[in-house]
This record gives sequence, structure tokens and C-alpha cells, in this order.
Amino acid sequence: MIDDDVQLIKKAASLILKDEIKHLQLIPSVALKLLKLTNDDNARIESLSRIIETEPVLAAKILKQVNSAIYALPNKTTSIKRAVNMLGFSAVRQLALNLLFYNNLIQQDSTQAFDLVCFWQHCLYVASLSKRIAIALKYPDPDLVYTGGLLHDIGKVVMENYGRVTYSDFIESIDRSGYSTIEEERRFFGITHTEMGHVFCLEWQLPVSITAIVAYHHSQPTDVSPYAKFNTEIAIVSFANYIAWIQGIGSAAAHDSHPTLQSVVLETIDIEQLNLEVLLQQVDQDMKSTREFYDIQLPGLTTLRATLVKTTINLSQISADKPFLAAYTPKKPSSCLTVPHRSLNPDEFIPRTLEAIQDEFSFDRSIMFTTDPKRRSLIASYWWPESILPTKLQSFEINIGGISGLLLKCLREKKAVIINTKVEHDNPIFQRLKTTEFIAIPVLHHSQLIGVLYADNSLSKKPLRKQLPREITPIAYELGVAMFNAKQYGLEKKHAQIDHLTQLFNKRMVNNFLTDTFQEDESKLANTAIGFVDIDKFKLFNDTCGHQAGDDALKIVADILRSLTRPGDFIGRYGGEEFLFILKNTDEAGAYGYAERIRLEIERRGKIMSGRFHGHLLTVSIGVSLYSRRYAHYTDMIEVADQAMYRAKKEGRNRIVLLSGGEADKKQTISITASG
Repeated sequence: MIDDDVQLIKKAASLILKDEIKHLQLIPSVALKLLKLTNDDNARIESLSRIIETEPVLAAKILKQVNSAIYALPNKTTSIKRAVNMLGFSAVRQLALNLLFYNNLIQQDSTQAFDLVCFWQHCLYVASLSKRIAIALKYPDPDLVYTGGLLHDIGKVVMENYGRVTYSDFIESIDRSGYSTIEEERRFFGITHTEMGHVFCLEWQLPVSITAIVAYHHSQPTDVSPYAKFNTEIAIVSFANYIAWIQGIGSAAAHDSHPTLQSVVLETIDIEQLNLEVLLQQVDQDMKSTREFYDIQLPGLTTLRATLVKTTINLSQISADKPFLAAYTPKKPSSCLTVPHRSLNPDEFIPRTLEAIQDEFSFDRSIMFTTDPKRRSLIASYWWPESILPTKLQSFEINIGGISGLLLKCLREKKAVIINTKVEHDNPIFQRLKTTEFIAIPVLHHSQLIGVLYADNSLSKKPLRKQLPREITPIAYELGVAMFNAKQYGLEKKHAQIDHLTQLFNKRMVNNFLTDTFQEDESKLANTAIGFVDIDKFKLFNDTCGHQAGDDALKIVADILRSLTRPGDFIGRYGGEEFLFILKNTDEAGAYGYAERIRLEIERRGKIMSGRFHGHLLTVSIGVSLYSRRYAHYTDMIEVADQAMYRAKKEGRNRIVLLSGGEADKKQTISITASG
């Protein structure tokens, strides 16, 4: 993937996850060390032994298993190094990796649709078969493809454990649509599990060979891709993944669609060299050992065969159940179909979709009209090329109540139409857009109109082909799904950023803002101030007036902070009765003046509402810190503001304490405003 594509995928991933990938505790640090031994040609037994010995729980588990009847060692061993020597570097490293991932991944609610035990079985099966295939093909590093097989679907686990919407939610939403799992994921999440896995591997700096397998086991990289040199490794895991599925061992049980076995896989792997019967017998034995090793009950052959039968029946019914998709879905998705799902930002994916439509169908121009229910209008929100629509038309709006003829039929019957002056000479759109023919395709989600896709050949005058409505309808369908997903994720993102009571940003967003701020130049940071605002004697509001009164007090303070804050500055609820403001382009006098306006206004409002609070006055204590070079991190600056706020409390409350200089400098300037 080119860098731009990776950045788009990272952005899409950040929108659907609860936290940044680098913060996700999915792979323990010791597992990362073991993974990096894959690419270390100089790794010795001592290196592996040392890693395991530093993890007491892992070491104990390894020794327990090595001394079990499975390995039938002649004498009991208490030495990790001796165990490695006896069993071999590869076997012990593989055992340790399996244990670490098993312990980390199999933490599931049994009611969830995404069955992690089935997922674990699939990963182990693919890993084991990949290694067996690699050995049969005399591939030099079977351990590498084993690890790649073990991690190939890691993106699904990231989505399940850390997604705002989980992989279980995805499984429960899909039907027998005829689309592949990858396509369904893109419709639902805006990103696929391979792309999520790719981002995960990059953020956690996993070996590039493992990253290549995770990112491309459903599609080979292009010749110019930095992962192209790992085509053999990717092909081996892809082939093993395919074989696992056709035996009913999918990572999402019966919910996985039939994976595609790409022709390039068979071009890369000479299957004539493989004795599949022997390989499958070997892997069956590996899986039997696995069941004994972990003392878990994996689905047996009868269950797996039943799963496969159900999936095959589902596939056989697709064309009958979904004639629309059978007619409209191309064998190879065009860029028009895939572009809408590369981002969750409509300002990115809609213009790129319009551009892709122009490239594929050679229209002179295309416009995306979105619906405005309040105004009952279609509004020209996006257009392509950007220069072809005159500025005066960029606010073009069509009143839905005034629509008639074929365009009204398009909206009512939800069908694409071609309209020209021969059949509707009086259509006002012809005059407004200076054209004699155009195509209109409704953009829907669950049969609800959310927009209209428009295109014409106003310059070239080329007639519109009769087949165009049929060809473009799937694109409009994809746009509808993408626009709905963007709206849902926008709401979810806002919900995750906003404190529900005060409607201010929450602590997470405060920290994110400060992280970005502290990456700016020293000259800009020099004019930054942070303030802590804490409601005085807040416990009394709850104890004497009730929790509703406490909530009202928080809302009053939030409203005052919001009304007095300039654009470019930042306010948020930091927790409990504490608020935090961040001022830019200010100095000591400016920060002090802002804090004083807040203090006075809250005091004034508190006096007015004292009856509501049973005579208890609403006031705040404010601590302010000014930036200093001594602050290595924004948390240092917050800590000083926090100290200043507590000093204001100690000095009598309803006042401001401002500290300038670094916390380490005990000769700080202190400005105190007494109450009243």
C-alpha cells in the first residue's frame, strides 16, 4: 500500500476504535520479544531461554507442559534452557507464543456472536498447516509462516475487543447477501479486518514479514508494494486459510463467506509438490495435541462438517434470494464501489467517489445532492470536477415539494432514471444546469432517501447509455451505506468525546488536545496557559440539596466557561467537579483576566440561584499555570495548575492562584485574588 492509503486506513481505524492502537493491550511485551526473534538470524537458545525466564508465570507453564506426558521426556526438568535444548528452539518458541496468545485472546463472553474458541482453533489450524506446507515446499523459515498463520486474522480480535461497534455486532448484522466477508466488513465498519490488522502490526512494530501476511492474506500486494517480496509467505497462509474454510474451520464459524482462492496463489505455490492427504493427517494430529495441551474442547469433526454444510446451503441460495445483487454486482469490484468505504469522512469519500465515477463512465460532471429534511430540499453538497460547476450553482437547491415528472418517480419508486428534453422539455433543472439530459440515481439506506446522485454530459453532448441506471445503482447503494456509517460513527465519535452531563469535552479529549499542543513550536507553547476550575464545597450541593442540584451546579459552571471562552481555546470537564481550560496566545495578564471573569460570573450567578441551593453559594477556586521550558510533558503543567488550585482552596476558596515558572523552581510568582 502507498503511504496515502495507509494514512487513510489509520484514520478509518481510529474512528471505530475506543482508543489508539498503540495503547491496546492485545499483545504482551514478552510476546513481542518472541515475535522479533523470528527475524533474528543470530538468535540463540540463550536468548529464548532468557525471555521465558523473565516471565515467571510463562516459565512455570512451559515447564509444566514440557514435563507432561505429551512430550514423554525421560527425566523431569526444572531448567528452561534444558527444555529448549531437548525440544528445540522452534518447538519451545512456538509453544510460548501459543500460550501467550491463548491467554490473552480467549477472554470472551459466551453470549457473543464472535466465538473466540472457534477463532482460536482456526488460527492454530492455519498456523499448523502453513508450517507443514512450508516444510513440504522446502521453504527456509517454516516458523515465520507459522507465526503469520497464528496472527493472520488479528484484526478481527482488535475489532471485537476494542471496537466502538464490535465484530460480534457485525456478525449479527450480516445476511446472505452474496458479498464476501471482506466486502461486508467494509460496508459495516468502513474498514476490513486485514486493514485493521495491518494498522495494528505497524503500530506495534511487528516484523514486516508478519505484517505482510496479516495485511494481504486475502489479496496479493502489487509489484511496487514493499510487501511484494513476501508473496510466497502470503500465498502459503492464503492457501492454508482456504483449506481451513472448506473443511468448516472458519474464524467466525458459519458466518464466514467463501474465501476466494486467487489464481496468483496457485501460481506461487506448486501444489503438485504437496501430498495434501499426508499434510491434513499431520495437522489433524497437531490439533489433537492442541486440545490435550490446552485441555479445551474444540469443535469436533461432526460439528465442523455441519457448519460447512450450512454455509454451502447458504451460498447455493444467494442468487435466488438476492437477484438484485446477482444482476448488479460486478465480478471484480470497480473503484466506484470500493472508494466509499476507504474513509468515514464524507468530505473525503464522496468527492473521491464522484471522481471514480467520472473516470469509469466518462461523464462531464457529477453532483451529489443530499437531503435536508427540515427544508425539504435536495442540496448540491459535492460535485466533480470542482471547477465545472459555476460558483453561483454551488449552493444549488431543489425543493422536493416542487419536483414532478420522472424525477419525482425516481424519488418515489427509488429507481434510477435518465431524463432528457425529449420527454420533459420543461424540467427546470435543464435551464439551471445548462444541459439537455441527465441521470438521477436515488441514494438510499434501508429504503430511506438520503440523497440523489446526478451526472450529465453537458459539454461533450454524448448521449447517456440506457444501461447506465443498472450499472450505477450499485454505486449509489454503496454510497448510501457509507453515508449512513459515516453519520453513525460521527455520532458515536461525538458521544465518545463529550461529557454527557455538561456537553463539554471529556478528559480524554483534553489530553488529546494537550498532546497536540505540546508538539507545537516552542514559540507557540510559550504563550500557553492551563487552568483548573474546581467548585467549592461541591459535596454540600449533593448532600444538602440532592444530586440534581449538584448536576445543575456543574451545568451552570460549564455554560459560563463555554460563553466566556474564545475560539481556539479549549475547555473540558476533567472529572467530578473539576474543569480544565487551555488558553493559547495569552500571557500572565490575559490568563489571569480570563480566570477572573469566570470566577466573578460564577459568583454572580451563584448569588442569584442561592435559593435553589438552600442558601449555599456557588463559587469556584481556580489554579492557573503558565508554560515554562521546564515542563517536559503537559502533565507537568497540569500538576502545577492542580497545585495552584489547591493553594486557592487553602487560602479561603473563591479565588485564583497563578503560578508562573517551572514546578521545580520554588521561586514561583503567586497572584491571589481574594473572594468578593
